[in-house]
Amino acid sequence: MAISLTDAAAERVRTYLDKRGQHLGLRLGVTKTGCSGYSYVINYAEAIGEDDVVFEDKGVKVVIDPEALSLIDGTEVDFVKNGLNEAFSFRNPNIKGECGCGESFNV
Repeated sequence: MAISLTDAAAERVRTYLDKRGQHLGLRLGVTKTGCSGYSYVINYAEAIGEDDVVFEDKGVKVVIDPEALSLIDGTEVDFVKNGLNEAFSFRNPNIKGECGCGESFNV
């Protein structure tokens, strides 16, 4: 499987990478937190480590730590605007449950 980006997410990432002047990519991972177990971590990829897994979708490199990949493999990353709020959202086929506020998940 792989990590994929919607058109909206890819455009948002490309726009921010262009503004930064660095075009390496997006780093996606997870951290243990919240009431359900894990939370997504999204950041700029400043470097690609020897063990990192790299996917490319719609011209954007997505860099993932191999330990996180088993939890998020197959995830589609979207960028959603709702009124004044905007955020990345994740469609993860591995999720078995989420907390009530949607901030954390378990697999």
